[in-house]
Amino acid sequence: MTHPLLDVRDLRAGYGKAEVLHGLSLQAHKGQVITVIGPNGAGKSTLLNSLMGLLPARGALYYNGEDISELTLEERVLLGIALVPEKRELFGTMTVEDNLELGGFRQMRLGNSQWRNRIADVYDLFPRLRERRTQLAGTLSGGERQMLAVGRSLMSRPEVLMLDEPSLGLAPLIVKEIFSIIETLRQTGVTIVLVEQNARAALAVADHGYVLEMGEVSLHGRASDLAQDARVIDTYLGAAKKSA
Repeated sequence: MTHPLLDVRDLRAGYGKAEVLHGLSLQAHKGQVITVIGPNGAGKSTLLNSLMGLLPARGALYYNGEDISELTLEERVLLGIALVPEKRELFGTMTVEDNLELGGFRQMRLGNSQWRNRIADVYDLFPRLRERRTQLAGTLSGGERQMLAVGRSLMSRPEVLMLDEPSLGLAPLIVKEIFSIIETLRQTGVTIVLVEQNARAALAVADHGYVLEMGEVSLHGRASDLAQDARVIDTYLGAAKKSA
């Protein structure tokens, strides 16, 4: 098998002197969806922020076989890594289309003169954004803001797309739509690292899963296997315990 596109080894990270991740390792191959599930406070967002270069970390991070542990946030973006943060972090006083154009920074820096054409692809994926293209981002609904946040990241044509709680605070129908988009993106060859509280939906769309507890991987394997694991079912999938 070829080497993984993303290979994290013995990652340790936190805030100040408080270490949150304690020697975490994971891998993602090109075109895979991997999901990280676990309780609040387990370190899931810390993991994504560390991989993006937003937090200092120790350990090794290999991207396409190259150690990028010392690269800055900007350098990782130019390599093709993108993060959709939990809070979306859109520019609320700018239009939908202006937000999308800002997402094209990587392609512009790479000298792609056709980078604006990517907007049409995003609109095809999210037709609602085409309808709202002149609307201020701050006036969008929660689901529309999530679509815009994902669309803005796709403007850079990332090889690795990291999603932090994409279903958070959304209505069930919108959640279903977001996970349908994740499945569509997988088919385009994008590698996705999905952090998600909705363990059932995450495992259904993922190839491989990691259970993160207290800053350590307590369990990992094929997502379909984890979805059948008694401990995962009992703790994360909300199945009722069998009576004795």
